[in-house]
Amino acid sequence: MPAPATHEPSLNGVKRDIILKHARRAFTTEGYAGARIEPIARDAGVSTATIYALFDGKEELFAAVIEDAAVEFTRLMGDVRTTSGPARERLMGFASTYAAFMADPFIRAVFRLVMAERRRFHEVALKFFDRGKADFGKVLIDALNEMAETGEIRFARASWAAGQLMGMIEHPVFFMPLVTGDEVMPVRAVDQIASDAVETFLARYGV
Repeated sequence: MPAPATHEPSLNGVKRDIILKHARRAFTTEGYAGARIEPIARDAGVSTATIYALFDGKEELFAAVIEDAAVEFTRLMGDVRTTSGPARERLMGFASTYAAFMADPFIRAVFRLVMAERRRFHEVALKFFDRGKADFGKVLIDALNEMAETGEIRFARASWAAGQLMGMIEHPVFFMPLVTGDEVMPVRAVDQIASDAVETFLARYGV
């Protein structure tokens, strides 16, 4: 009688996840050039032969790390949803979650890594950025169009309005620390930045 099917991950799948975790740490802290296979293997508790059996060299391992990060971002982006209710409440639901996401030091670390290696891994970098932009933007644009239909806000193009709201959040919590290497952090709390962005947005687009 055949054994019942299981949904447990394969041994190679488990090893791959562990390797990617430690490779991500190595790449984000040491950069592509500084990261080496041997320390990654040691930290992951596997042999270098195991890594080379799963990945065809450091370039493929790096591309896999970025793809794995993109998948994780997509999962986290699933939490960036607007709530039901008045426009201000719905916008705050998006803005506060988006601000917390973009303020995460890990997010900046991965973006720095992709930016630094964008010439070597041009297609990987473009896919990474386009994926994040599309996932986040669609959530907000859909919500803005719904609010426009109920007459709560008015704008010429939803994509322009969405870009303005996201930009007011991104600049202090993401781009400033990204450029300065976390040496210059926003004075305002993340929740306050989100609230200020929503109030400014409603002052411009609210009916």
